[in-house]
Amino acid sequence: MKSAARLYAVQALFQMEAAGNAHDKVIREFEDFRFGLPQHEDGDELAEGDVDLFRKLVRDAVNWQAKIDQMTDRALVAKWPIARIDPTLRALFRAAGAEMTESTTPPKVVINEFVDVARAFFPESKEPKFVNAVLDHMAREAQPEAFA
Repeated sequence: MKSAARLYAVQALFQMEAAGNAHDKVIREFEDFRFGLPQHEDGDELAEGDVDLFRKLVRDAVNWQAKIDQMTDRALVAKWPIARIDPTLRALFRAAGAEMTESTTPPKVVINEFVDVARAFFPESKEPKFVNAVLDHMAREAQPEAFA
């Protein structure tokens, strides 16, 4: 259920940026039209998702966006600030950053979960390894005590 919530949060953050919609509107839309609906061509239903986690990730990503974006920028190479990366990756880093800074989930769990989300969006590519490296850097900044 939490994995589905994380995937939905990335999709919602992407949609908010692409369409310029407010987070409350996008949260309502996802709750009304996405949670529990068939997501795959074979008709398999994606797990219902943890609605509370979904809401928290989206709201925290919006509320702490400047802090999360700065943390992401520090994890990226100097020539590629967050504004220049793929919008899906930007949404993923914001959702993951929100969970790293505003929850008790162990950072290694957050990293693994969001690398899996990256694999869903970028199968057969290098992005999951890139996501892993950036999230590891972000986690060490957000929760240094977890790596001591």
